[in-house]
Amino acid sequence: MTGVRPDEPAAIELRGLTKRFGDAIALDGVDLVVRPGAVFGFLGRNGAGKTTALRILSGLARPTAGTAHVLGHDVERATDTVRARIGFLPDVPGFYPWMTAREYLEFAGRLFGLDSGTLDARATALLEMAGLASVTTRVGGFSRGMKQRLGIAQALINAPSLLMLDEPTSALDPIGRREVLEMVASLRGRTTVFFSTHILADVERVCDAVAILERGRVVASAGVAELTARATANRLIVEVEDSVAAAAVAGALAGRTWLKSIETDGRALHLAVSDLATAERDIPAAIAAAGVALRRFEIGETSLEDVFVELVGGPAR
Repeated sequence: MTGVRPDEPAAIELRGLTKRFGDAIALDGVDLVVRPGAVFGFLGRNGAGKTTALRILSGLARPTAGTAHVLGHDVERATDTVRARIGFLPDVPGFYPWMTAREYLEFAGRLFGLDSGTLDARATALLEMAGLASVTTRVGGFSRGMKQRLGIAQALINAPSLLMLDEPTSALDPIGRREVLEMVASLRGRTTVFFSTHILADVERVCDAVAILERGRVVASAGVAELTARATANRLIVEVEDSVAAAAVAGALAGRTWLKSIETDGRALHLAVSDLATAERDIPAAIAAAGVALRRFEIGETSLEDVFVELVGGPAR
């Protein structure tokens, strides 16, 4: 794996990136900068334009307007030397089912012109990282999670400075997702990882920073902690004696000007409020007026899902 030098250019830089397919606009003036060494999540609903952006960055498609740079080079003018510093795993990777994992990595390494000593050492290290070192089954018998881990290993065989992954966990079960995310997290600081996803929990688990794409536009880009701190709504958790009492409190609070949303979950109420100070005064008074016993009242943490819903109006899916 490559280390990250402090003088390196941005791993990815998009300026006014636009892609049209006839009258349809897949990307609409996207501006984005990804710093070297980060694990960066490219988050958006299905159809938001994530795969189109990755195809342009990998040289598989051309932009209609704007520019895209990887590792300081314009992707439209990038040489094979630049491309050799990039690893890419598409959303539906292809494998030769008759090969073993080692044979597949060795085949990929020979395409990059690696000498036998370097290739053997890298294949051994990557199979260990992917948890496939002791697997002798041919790839055709692999689970989806095993194939995704092998796909990431293959994308790393050339020791890239930038690794791009398109929806690497979207079709995996919980165990497969955990294994792939642990593999991604282990690369932090050694290479830049840029992965698209519509799964909010994956971003929160492993990413340093995130950009949210909606209808071909970046609506937010920042560190995960910074982004959640930007949320305009405060979160409150109120717990009363039972679900009937919770419903009564929800009815009493309905229509308050500071209340952005309220959800009940058994005897708990989850509120998003625009004016925390007023809410902290009004809620206990409303509970007392309803003759309800208050069990718990606390400020909740803002999640990336809260931010996503606030920015695009609904959860990723």
